[in-house]
Amino acid sequence: MKTITAKFGGSSLASAAQFRKVGAILAADPARRFVVASAPGKRDSGDTKVTDLLYRCYDLAAAGDDFEPVLDQIRERFAAIARELKVDFDADAELIPIREHLRTAPQRDYMASRGEYLNSRLLAAWLDWPFVDAASCVRFAPDGSFDGDTTQKLLSEALSGLERAVVPGFYGADETGRVITFSRGGSDVSGSLVARAAAADLYENWTDVSGVLFTDPRIVKEPKPIAYITYRELRELSYMGASVLHEDAVFPVRKANIPINIRNTNRPEDPGTMIVPVLPSGISPAPVTGVAGRKGFDAILVEKSMMNAEVGFGAKLLDIFADLGVPFEHCPTGIDTMSVVVSDSLFAPHKEAILREVEVRLKPDAVKLEEDLALIAIVGCGMVANKGIAARILGAVTAAGVNIRMIDQGSSELNIILGIDAMDYETAVRGIYAEFYGK
Repeated sequence: MKTITAKFGGSSLASAAQFRKVGAILAADPARRFVVASAPGKRDSGDTKVTDLLYRCYDLAAAGDDFEPVLDQIRERFAAIARELKVDFDADAELIPIREHLRTAPQRDYMASRGEYLNSRLLAAWLDWPFVDAASCVRFAPDGSFDGDTTQKLLSEALSGLERAVVPGFYGADETGRVITFSRGGSDVSGSLVARAAAADLYENWTDVSGVLFTDPRIVKEPKPIAYITYRELRELSYMGASVLHEDAVFPVRKANIPINIRNTNRPEDPGTMIVPVLPSGISPAPVTGVAGRKGFDAILVEKSMMNAEVGFGAKLLDIFADLGVPFEHCPTGIDTMSVVVSDSLFAPHKEAILREVEVRLKPDAVKLEEDLALIAIVGCGMVANKGIAARILGAVTAAGVNIRMIDQGSSELNIILGIDAMDYETAVRGIYAEFYGK
């Protein structure tokens, strides 16, 4: 029997109307057997996410202040959904242990997790499906690190005898039962873990967009959606700022070769984006799959004659950054030049110390600091097989009137990184999009 794990985000489960959409999606394909639920998100732009209300409750309780008015808002959110769906769900009873927790020894992770817990309980009651508490089968070590092997064992055992189940996302627990959460967006990770444990044929991630877009829709109006993207391409785009899927969510399903389908709860007829280990036969890779980027970078350019003949020069330069705990993003080199690109937020507190150490340890001919840069990653597994892609990219950026400060290409030829002035970032992205997909 085919098995699909479906994760629904906060916007997909924000109201009774959204619950009904989810119910219709599940009914449309009986293979959707396991559901991972997020906490209710915003119902409109002026609304507050339930998780943010829970954090507020914790802050008030930790400060010894009255948390009851905020807790009552949370109770009403769930009670309202239950009333409209006409489902037997006692929100007052469900909040009793949460209220007691706040009054005794409040823990931030426990409170943050209750949105997923309560929403999953409510969804399971409405669907009449079994509820599996993530605290019993998603395991963290005592130091808070995630224990993937134990989770796989416990979660597989918990799901093995069930035809269907609802599992809350975002959290798990250590062996003592202490609740620990993933980072924000971690329900994507939970969905991936459930998909792997259930040996699913497909992991569907339902959200409020119809898949991964070629680039940021805040920069390009209605950019083209991506039909197919490989795990490697998604990793590159996620790292550089594309935010449809929590990047850590890729690894559990990638290990099991389970494809991911990003879908839109509000437009279930849209096919969305398929994230796959390799493109299916008959699907030709696009010359460029997607473009992403970020601002807030600096580049330290070091010049020294005969640098290439000085054994260990590059290692000495990078050791200076490592000694001060500053990671680097890219390291373009020439015969007598070497640049280190770093995040400004991490570099700024150590700027003077690093520049001083470069002068002392390496005795360069010149050191130049370029600040306020943006990096753009142009990603595509089809670039290696298509001639002239780099020329088209550089031509498009130049035609847009943007000066290119740095070019870096990985050995896999999966991506090209451009460094430009931050003020030109949006202009460059629009130019690249227009080159490959028109205005």
